[in-house]
Amino acid sequence: MMDSLDSLVLSIVPQARTDSELRRELVATCRDILASHIGKSRELDTGQLSDNIKKHLNQLSPSGTSALRFTNLLSRLLDQPAVSRKNASLQFLHALASSSSRSITNGPNYLPALVPPPTLAVLPSPAKSPSEALAIVGSRKGRSIADKLKEFRAVQGIPVLPEHLLLRDTLYLLQGISGKYVQFSRESEDKNSVIFVGDPRYRILEPTKALIHKLAEVGHLYIRVDAFVREREGKSGVGMIEQSLCHHLQTQLTEYYRLIAILESQMGVTDKTEDALKPPASAPTNDLIEKDTGLTLKRLDVWIDDWRLRMRMMSVCVEGAKEAYGGALVSTIHGYTDNGDPFVRKFTDQLLEEVSKPFFTILQKWIFSGELYDPCDEFFVAMDPELAHYQYIHPKAISGQNSTDFGLPNILGDLDEGSSESDTRSRLWEAKYRFRKEMLPSFLGEAFGRKIFSTGKSLNFIKYSCGDSDWVITRQRLTTTKGDLKYSDILGLEKSIDAAYEIASQRLFDVFFDKFKLLDHLLALKHYFLLGYGDFADILMDALAPNLSRPANTIYRHNLTATLETAIRSSNAQRDSSDVLRRLDVRMMEYSHGEIGWDVFTLEYKVDSPVNTVLDADSMMNYLKLFNHLWKIKRIESALSAAWMRTAGGSRTFLRLADLNFQWHKIRLVMAEMIHFIRQTQAYCQVEVIGCSWEALHQFIQQKKGDLDSLIDAHRSYLDRIVKKVLLLTHKMGREESLLNQMRELFTIILQFRESTDNFYNHCLSESARRDAERDADRGVVTAGDTDPRVQENMDQTLRMIQEYSTAFSEKTQTLVHGLQSHHDLDCRFLGTMLSFSDFYKTKKDIVKAQ
Repeated sequence: MMDSLDSLVLSIVPQARTDSELRRELVATCRDILASHIGKSRELDTGQLSDNIKKHLNQLSPSGTSALRFTNLLSRLLDQPAVSRKNASLQFLHALASSSSRSITNGPNYLPALVPPPTLAVLPSPAKSPSEALAIVGSRKGRSIADKLKEFRAVQGIPVLPEHLLLRDTLYLLQGISGKYVQFSRESEDKNSVIFVGDPRYRILEPTKALIHKLAEVGHLYIRVDAFVREREGKSGVGMIEQSLCHHLQTQLTEYYRLIAILESQMGVTDKTEDALKPPASAPTNDLIEKDTGLTLKRLDVWIDDWRLRMRMMSVCVEGAKEAYGGALVSTIHGYTDNGDPFVRKFTDQLLEEVSKPFFTILQKWIFSGELYDPCDEFFVAMDPELAHYQYIHPKAISGQNSTDFGLPNILGDLDEGSSESDTRSRLWEAKYRFRKEMLPSFLGEAFGRKIFSTGKSLNFIKYSCGDSDWVITRQRLTTTKGDLKYSDILGLEKSIDAAYEIASQRLFDVFFDKFKLLDHLLALKHYFLLGYGDFADILMDALAPNLSRPANTIYRHNLTATLETAIRSSNAQRDSSDVLRRLDVRMMEYSHGEIGWDVFTLEYKVDSPVNTVLDADSMMNYLKLFNHLWKIKRIESALSAAWMRTAGGSRTFLRLADLNFQWHKIRLVMAEMIHFIRQTQAYCQVEVIGCSWEALHQFIQQKKGDLDSLIDAHRSYLDRIVKKVLLLTHKMGREESLLNQMRELFTIILQFRESTDNFYNHCLSESARRDAERDADRGVVTAGDTDPRVQENMDQTLRMIQEYSTAFSEKTQTLVHGLQSHHDLDCRFLGTMLSFSDFYKTKKDIVKAQ
């Protein structure tokens, strides 16, 4: 090394060939440069180095001559095979020229002053500072380079602090402890916030300070992570996932402590007083001989480099844990796995594997047994504590009677649990557990999380609301033998959850349709409330008509109940199961003054848990609305049929009044129009709406796909479709029930028309009897007394009322048909076409306008 430096100095500085003192000083300067950060910095490639030198030369010589000369010399140098480390030589010369040009520029023009850059460490010392030394040296012009270098060394003659002392303090920093010469700043939390305590006997090089700053970052991160772990140790309310995070961090810190202990053992520094380390005042800095301890700051940096990344990741997780909790914390950590660095991704996967263990423990118990064990409220499923105590109650336990008994009179008493209790049980499926999207780990996804939510909820419902706990326990024993769920086996997790979802949903369908006969209840509601049993509806209406025509306050419920039982035994309804029949009953709704039985009569069907989960209170209310509407249609149809039979038969037998034939002809035309209206409305409701909707629901039931939510949604869709189409509801503003009200007005007009025709029929009977009496008087036979002179007057009044009702019916029907033809629903439009067959009302409207 000495021979190379001597040759280099002699070739570049010719004066050194005759001046041995100058040669010795220049060689010493080169050694200092090589020992500093310049000599140990990373090597640049030839292209980068060439560009840097050219920029430097252009700054010194804007004409470009020096840069051109350098380019020629560089090309010649690259062609010389004698120099093996061409790039290193260029870098050394560039560093030498750059450092000297910033200091003293009054040397010979072929070489800038060879003075090394002053150290930037600011330490209190009686000696001159580097800037003062440079000022002193620079002010003395006309001196040789060697003299200037000698004077600078005399002014700057402060030895470098031994490395083993800084190494000891750095090991303290790595443990979060301030040392003697290097300490953590108390005023800042920045990762580089360390301060160097001044000592007049020593100085610290800037490269050394930068390296200590770099190592101190690990100490700062250690303090942050250790403080988080210690804070959670004695804190209450810390969740299991956060506890698992702290446990993993503590495990990592234990490994870190082990590494620090190994590094301290490699240091091997013997105790000595600092006075023994003080060099003589005349000794140069580079003459201080330090003991080779086996561990240096650079070696320490290599040892700690892996832990620097670990500490950074642990610090990031600690910061995320302050703002997240439970499943949200798992999602936060999982977000760090999206990193291109293999080390970061591997570390995060290992961390997530440990942290997510409590989550997967809760998950496994939830999807395999339907039990939610979440004492710290960290899972994405939450339970309503008010509904936690509700258990399965068998209908027999509620009713206190054998399910095969058939006792219609006491059905309500048998099945009534109490309205509040029954409503609460019907809400167990939807309200007992709640899905919390914010607590769902991001590696699962919302769709997958809802499948998990449904699986556990199904098992819990089967166990506690359906009384099938034996099956749940047996299944749990079979499934838990497959092993625990964990983050590293996401594919296995997906398969397990898919299988559990299918099994739980299938079992829940089987329980509802096999054990609790849900399909029988749906059919019963269709037969009785939607008037699917036509003979039952006819018999019941005929039997109830005398009672329902009376004022509502004179009707007794037990009479209606007896009539219901008679209608059941006289129709096909008697073939239904006893469990269905005992749930069917009659009820009188609240009535006001002036209402009759037709206005307040309704059927009632009682369901209990868990069937009331599907047939909830809202669904049963919709069934009641449909029954009341269809019952009115049935009443109108029955009234028109009876009126038509009496009118058609009477006109051909005993109502032989030739002068009234035309009136009866018009009455039959209007009555036929009304019958057409009511029959088309019935066909639309029963065939186009109820029949098609039931077919779609029945197909879904046969497939048995999805969970209980799917079944509830399918039934609600079925019922909502019927309600909207049968009641002619529309979504347009201000027209929600306008069509329904128009149809009900038509029902009222039909009943009024039928009542007027009955009156006209009675008048005709009276007139026919009067005329027969007159003919008998002509023959000398007296068969009746005097007739009332007001008969003719009443007959004229009745004919006027019939005409008014006929006109009103046509006008209202035209308005209804027009509204249906602009309805957004195609089936409702089709009803408008059915009512106005062959554009009857359109043609009739045009005729009226033409008149």
